[in-house]
Amino acid sequence: MTAILSLAGCALLFLGIWGVTVTLPTARLAKNFPEDVQEKLKPRLESLPMSPKRALGWVILALFVAGYLALFIVGGVDGAKRGFTFWQFFLRFFTIGAVIKAFDIIALDWFLLTKTRFFQHYFPETEGCAGWQDFGYNSRQQARQCAMIVLGSAVTAWIFTLL
Repeated sequence: MTAILSLAGCALLFLGIWGVTVTLPTARLAKNFPEDVQEKLKPRLESLPMSPKRALGWVILALFVAGYLALFIVGGVDGAKRGFTFWQFFLRFFTIGAVIKAFDIIALDWFLLTKTRFFQHYFPETEGCAGWQDFGYNSRQQARQCAMIVLGSAVTAWIFTLL
């Protein structure tokens, strides 16, 4: 179950990134890009009107968040049915989070961002930005998120231990 939930989380992350990139380019999304890319995108993002396509993006984003909540709820309910202890819950939630974070760093940040032209296809004005080749530009953010996986796993494990 943990492996299935981890893989589902990776798929959700990719589909969420793709869906939001295509339908809902926002300044919030751009903050995940290197600084030179953010600067090139700023004029476009500031002038985008709300449209049916962008409204679809908000729906995709809501489904993305609901999907992540569902992953952990399903994992927690399954663990409760199996009589998991705190540490078993913690290990399950930590594994799911760690697999998704590894996918984020390797498949999205390293491969998709630096080895393909995925984002340049959707944001052609960023063509030639050096940031697209700067793997590790967000290493502090990634480190904070890794720490949050540990904390979030502990809190979620504690919540499900109480059930």
